Amino acid sequence: MSSNTASSSSAAAGSADSSANRRPSKRPKYSRFTQQELPACKPILTPKWVISAFLLVSIVFIPIGVASLFASRDVVELVNRYDTECIPLANRTNKVGYIQSPTTDKNCNRTIKVTKSMKQPIYIYYQLDNFYQNHRRYVKSRSDSQLKDQNSSDTSACKPEDTINGTLSIVPCGLIAWSLFNDTYSFSRNNNQTLTVNKSGISWKSDREHKFGNNVFPKNFQQGKIKGGATLNPDIPLSKQEDLIVWMRTAALPTFRKLYGKIEMDLKADDEIHVMLENHYNTYSFNGKKTLVLSTTSWLGGRNDFLGIAYLTVGGLCFFLALSFTIVYLVKPRRLGDPSYLSWNRNPGGH
Repeated sequence: MSSNTASSSSAAAGSADSSANRRPSKRPKYSRFTQQELPACKPILTPKWVISAFLLVSIVFIPIGVASLFASRDVVELVNRYDTECIPLANRTNKVGYIQSPTTDKNCNRTIKVTKSMKQPIYIYYQLDNFYQNHRRYVKSRSDSQLKDQNSSDTSACKPEDTINGTLSIVPCGLIAWSLFNDTYSFSRNNNQTLTVNKSGISWKSDREHKFGNNVFPKNFQQGKIKGGATLNPDIPLSKQEDLIVWMRTAALPTFRKLYGKIEMDLKADDEIHVMLENHYNTYSFNGKKTLVLSTTSWLGGRNDFLGIAYLTVGGLCFFLALSFTIVYLVKPRRLGDPSYLSWNRNPGGH
């Protein structure tokens, strides 16, 4: 009797020890979702399916590419580079000295011949080359809070164009605003008709309404020792100064165009456009280029052949692959395997 009692007590003690040493299981709770056993589409890429897919892509892409290319070619674009031509011959050996001198005459006349009829509106762009607006320090040199709030005094990111003499805050501050483009253009047709440039609505509506305040006015701007670019009218709020708004949207590449204005008048073929420009902006210090561009638009935007060429390239490549696979399939066919031997068909449950 005593031996049975001892054995039962020892068994109970062993059971207690094993349960105490047992670790909690990390095995997840079974479900068809976690075990990826839900019904799924597992297509078998037969030659007919592959050839049909490539043909479908080519049928869709090639017409889009042709339409895009024709739309781009319908855009009339007049390009005139003037950075060198607008410097007198005697000063071309010292371009930087010429552009920085306050006494030299910066006026310049250019003539552009219209090669094809241009329907209004005709967009005026200035193009700069070798100008890196995407430089990290340049991009960060601005105060977005100051641009939209007259009570903001945050100019910490604007150095060295943050204050004058360390006391007076500059509005707008930063290198981007300081380097505002300041060449100006005026136009006439055939020397007897002035073409009015409309500079309203050239910036993004979201920028005017949300990023630049209608109660923020320029203050102490371009009052430092070195003048970087254009000046701003201190009586006009920043939300109305669209040249500044356009310039403040920095470009990603070193060659870029920015909208200067619009000519809301049709131009006929063989018309001569006379441009009276003031060449003030210094691109000569960094071997930059300045170009004036007059352009129409299409349903696709401005002139850009890349999109059409890309669609045609992809569509043509898919058509070539479809034709190649068709020839291989017809000349040297290969019998398909039995789909019933696929793993998911032999063992659908995965157990």
